[in-house]
Amino acid sequence: MDPHCPGEPGAHPVSPLEQALHAARALVIADLVAREVAEADVVSLVEESVTHRRWWVEQWPEGAGFLAGLIAQDVQDALLERYGRWPLCSVCGSGDPHALDVEPELGPDPHWVCHKAGVRVAAVGGLGRATGGAVSS
Repeated sequence: MDPHCPGEPGAHPVSPLEQALHAARALVIADLVAREVAEADVVSLVEESVTHRRWWVEQWPEGAGFLAGLIAQDVQDALLERYGRWPLCSVCGSGDPHALDVEPELGPDPHWVCHKAGVRVAAVGGLGRATGGAVSS
């Protein structure tokens, strides 16, 4: 048995903060996979955000419920700087391609929203249930 594996005898329990970080990471990666942009360099952006947000949530544990939205925004900002807009809106069928935004910017239950159409598209982590769109500059 691996003594470092959670759930095995003698294993160290994973802290609630680490659980929140892992859950937020999984949601953002699920959205990257859903939009077919989960390449290694893009997943590295998620890891960078998780590292940064670990310090942030250690300073403010009450903010653990905000991690998914914050990590999604961090990755979105990093992608915009390096590759282009993400995730593209799948609601608007015409006009210039535009990215979805995370709402609330700092709060629980974050969603991807299209401000142009004024609709919620999907919860963060739920883009696989919404329709298409990749990165566009």
